[in-house]
Amino acid sequence: MAFSSNFFLFAFLPAVLALYYGAPSRARNAILLVSSLLFYAFDTGYLVWLLIFSIFINYWLAHWIARATGSRRYSLLAAGIVINLAFLLHYKYTGFIWTSAEPLFATIGIQIGQPPTIELPIGISFFTFQAISYIADVQAGLIMPAKRLIDFGAYHSLFPQLIAGPIVRYIEIEQDLYGRKNSLTDFSDGLFRFCLGLGKKLIIADQVGNISDRVFALPGNELSTAVAWTGALCYALQIYYDFSGYSDMAIGLGKMLGFHFPENFNQPYLSRNITEFWHRWHMTLSRWFRDYVYIPAGGNRHGAWQTYRNLFLVFFLCGLWHGAAYTFVVWGLYQGLFLAGERMYMHRFGKLPGGPLAWAATFTVTLVGWVVFRSTTLDQARHILATMFGLSQPTVVYYALPSYLTAYSLTFILIGLFFALVPFERFSMTLGKTLPQICGRAVAALAVFAYSVILLSAHSFNPFIYFRF
Repeated sequence: MAFSSNFFLFAFLPAVLALYYGAPSRARNAILLVSSLLFYAFDTGYLVWLLIFSIFINYWLAHWIARATGSRRYSLLAAGIVINLAFLLHYKYTGFIWTSAEPLFATIGIQIGQPPTIELPIGISFFTFQAISYIADVQAGLIMPAKRLIDFGAYHSLFPQLIAGPIVRYIEIEQDLYGRKNSLTDFSDGLFRFCLGLGKKLIIADQVGNISDRVFALPGNELSTAVAWTGALCYALQIYYDFSGYSDMAIGLGKMLGFHFPENFNQPYLSRNITEFWHRWHMTLSRWFRDYVYIPAGGNRHGAWQTYRNLFLVFFLCGLWHGAAYTFVVWGLYQGLFLAGERMYMHRFGKLPGGPLAWAATFTVTLVGWVVFRSTTLDQARHILATMFGLSQPTVVYYALPSYLTAYSLTFILIGLFFALVPFERFSMTLGKTLPQICGRAVAALAVFAYSVILLSAHSFNPFIYFRF
């Protein structure tokens, strides 16, 4: 169930809020658990059993780990990680592994046929990583297991961040889970944040996404250099506003329910190097890989070359986490290459370059990466990139640049660039909460919500990009 749907906005959410605030505090986690399971079942149907199983197995694993001593704690943690990843591997990667192995079997005369059709449960990557962080933190002694199955279930299935993040660790909302204090201020802030995210998705992401979808659907012989760059730019804006919009809505819904989720984006397109980009983009995923893969693998504690190896390992897995396709693997390794290169540069010179040229280079590197990420095959990515850099020319052009950059579409591109690139942090600290500012924010939120609903009613449904991850 998408946040940007009429059913969620005008039926599900009002009903949940009414039940939640009409119930005594001791019953609210149970209401959230039931509501979240219904939310997930709305799209996945019978596959909701995966989430229910994940709740039960990880709840008991955490308690067994907490009671165990010595090497048994590590054995139970390893078993928990294997169990959680087994479901992710089966549902998300069986087809990819099957098709990758098929040519190898063919060389020895074995035909394995077509891969089985397996329905991918939405959000499985997110709640799998959340579960692993929970049992790992229990094993490390950072947290105690949840007191009741209902409480853990409410955390693990919490619908605002269930399907597409941010990835919320138990330690980050433990106090909210047991003693949250709902306030009008939090509810108001959350409502404003939700409307902001809804506007990001429907007003900007979906509008520029129409352009990127058209460009990436073009036959290779019809793609010109200018159109290719336009498609790459529009996709960069689409994925940013789509995903950060979802995160804003999740954070806003969390506040409306008394939870304080971590931030997930911080204007990543202002970055002046790829290292900074990953400190600003999908920050909860970056921290997850840092804490549960990079540091356990040795981090930067064992010399330069092992540091580079660990960076490549992390971003190989990061690419694979995003999708079961070679385009995602290459995109991850591409990110790892630049991160390792920047680390080498810092080891030699101490500091990375800054300024406008560094920003332009970083933005160009990011656009190239998004082309690989968005492409359906490596051949398509190769051709689009060759066209972008003048190494391939179209044989015929039916749709030239003006057919994409109409006054209407250009307006949304410019709005997207403005809000992505203006350094708001330079003056955000001066903003207070005076009555005129509060009223102005309320009016802005209402206007964004109203226009978003108009767009939602006028256009076909467009799901969030990260639903498929």
